[in-house]
Amino acid sequence: MEPTEKDTIIRNTQRWLEEAVIGLQLCPFAKRPFQQDTIRYIVMESVTKHEILEGVKEEMQQLMDKPATVLETTLILLPDSFPAFLDFNNLLYDANTLLEKEDLVGDLQIASFHPDYQFAGTQLSDVENFTNRAPYPILHLLREESMTEALSSVHDPDQIYLRNIKTMEELGMEGIKAIWKKFS
Repeated sequence: MEPTEKDTIIRNTQRWLEEAVIGLQLCPFAKRPFQQDTIRYIVMESVTKHEILEGVKEEMQQLMDKPATVLETTLILLPDSFPAFLDFNNLLYDANTLLEKEDLVGDLQIASFHPDYQFAGTQLSDVENFTNRAPYPILHLLREESMTEALSSVHDPDQIYLRNIKTMEELGMEGIKAIWKKFS
């Protein structure tokens, strides 16, 4: 059977997880669900903000309804939505508002990734932005309990982001580009 565009998007995302997120040890949470195949990948193409938020709500319920051994986390992939990072950041705000409205704060949290992710106070080309860059805009729904468990075995979890920045600085732009071309 010929792979569909959605299959390719999921495969690129899995390669990003394996090569960048897990391979560079950017997230202590990612390896176990990746290896155990308990990540749900949802590709939402050509959708409105309202449709995305409805999909986020449905995926929040999926996570609450299933045990972590079956479904640990969900990546909502938005390959042709929100190409501008600031617009995507507004979507993230709305998704977090939905999390509050659904009374799931403390149960779930939302992380975000974007091809043009940019931390406040940085230039777009600064290497530290690559710690949160992905091939597509992604809303990542995580279980708080799983995060707490994963972070309990990490030395000084508050320093993860600093270690990630150091990793990117050590790689340099050429090293980052070499990894990036594998999944983009």
